[in-house]
Amino acid sequence: MTTRWLTPDEQRAWRAYIGAAHLLEDVLDRQLQHDAGMPHLYYSILANLSEAPDHRLRMTDLAELVKITRSRLTYAVTRLEKDGLVAREDCPSDKRGSIAALTDEGMAVLERTAPGHVETVRAALFDHLNPEQVGQLEEIFGTVTRALQGGAATDMPWLRRA
Repeated sequence: MTTRWLTPDEQRAWRAYIGAAHLLEDVLDRQLQHDAGMPHLYYSILANLSEAPDHRLRMTDLAELVKITRSRLTYAVTRLEKDGLVAREDCPSDKRGSIAALTDEGMAVLERTAPGHVETVRAALFDHLNPEQVGQLEEIFGTVTRALQGGAATDMPWLRRA
């Protein structure tokens, strides 16, 4: 098989993406550690629960939303549970399943932290783009997401144990 090396344009685009993604994640993690004492992943878990009906989601559905393995989610929810931000409940329709529920304290932390988080996202990303570029960003990453999810559906992170 012949290796399909990246063209110079693709290489520059790839490196720009990697650099921006790493820097953006670092900026978000630092802001959330400072404001809420938690990494971006934990904030994402709380945010997804806040948007769910009754602020509850099956753990497998939550893993899919945040795009992580079930074992990593279990670890994160256990930490959030220790802090009183999330409670775990038995799933009434499946004895093996469990539900993550956002607590009142978790919602309060999210409400207190969200304004600073949104401002950080704006300052780090959207303040540097015009409306057309925002649309392009959505189109590009929507296309990539759909391709990745459709191509290897059985090997998605939320289906893996580790």
